[in-house]
Amino acid sequence: MHMNRLLAGLLSMALIGSTACSEAQNEQAEGKGKKGKGGKKKDKTEAMNPVAGLTKVGTMPSEVPESSGLSRGPEAGTFYTHGDTRSPGGGPSIYLVRENGQLVRRIELQGVQQQDWESVSQDTQGRLYIADCGNNGNDRQDLTIYRIDPKNLGTVSKIQFSYPDQKEFPPAKEERNFDVEASLWHNGRIYLFSRDRANDRTSKIYSLDANGPARQTAQRVGELTLPGQVTDAALSPDGSRLVLLGREQIFVGAVSGSNFGEAKMQAVEMKGAGQTEGVVFIDNNTVLISSEQGALYRYNLPQ
Repeated sequence: MHMNRLLAGLLSMALIGSTACSEAQNEQAEGKGKKGKGGKKKDKTEAMNPVAGLTKVGTMPSEVPESSGLSRGPEAGTFYTHGDTRSPGGGPSIYLVRENGQLVRRIELQGVQQQDWESVSQDTQGRLYIADCGNNGNDRQDLTIYRIDPKNLGTVSKIQFSYPDQKEFPPAKEERNFDVEASLWHNGRIYLFSRDRANDRTSKIYSLDANGPARQTAQRVGELTLPGQVTDAALSPDGSRLVLLGREQIFVGAVSGSNFGEAKMQAVEMKGAGQTEGVVFIDNNTVLISSEQGALYRYNLPQ
């Protein structure tokens, strides 16, 4: 009797061991093995699937806390960027970097607040417009654009604004399309492109007078249907191409004047590029893209 129980126990243990070994082998074959606390995470930017025309050219310096916007710098090959929140131990800042990510200098700004900076654009005089209008909860009522002249940091002006079609803070979940992380300057106006957190489908386009009063109600001037959420925007130097950035996506379309809502946007997937959040034109056919993880990419636009 005891011998039978012993044999049964040994048989059960063997079956359990065999099953566990088989499951571990299957997980290893499928790439599903668990990581321990000391396990090294794979860098998404290094594991990226090849995308035609996309090349990693650099890495942001560690001083930049999650690059969320890009604009051209004062010299060829330099660019301004910023984090969506301030650097640890410092005040609100912009950073001048090279295309390879080398830090040229950090510029700490006075007289500005930094709640959720998400985009920076530039006018023909070199003045920067920092969009503090990240609005994940769709409940902010302190949306602000800061106008800064890098050659005269003592002069800072701001535009506080609201959306004409937002009546509740926050609105119902299916109407939450008032988060803006993309902006561009064109012909004296600042254009804002919404990030559709409700349906991942519609980017509403608003505009503000870049030289107008300190308080404005934005004008709703159009919309685009896109398969994703917009995280930044840029217009080519000759004004003929609009680029909208998404998470691991880029949308490209021909435009004429400021009729951005009429653009036919072509989508390009950039799987593995990370949380892409900043874009700026280098020339009429090439853009520089930054990710919150710190990667910098050069992308040659499809012809």
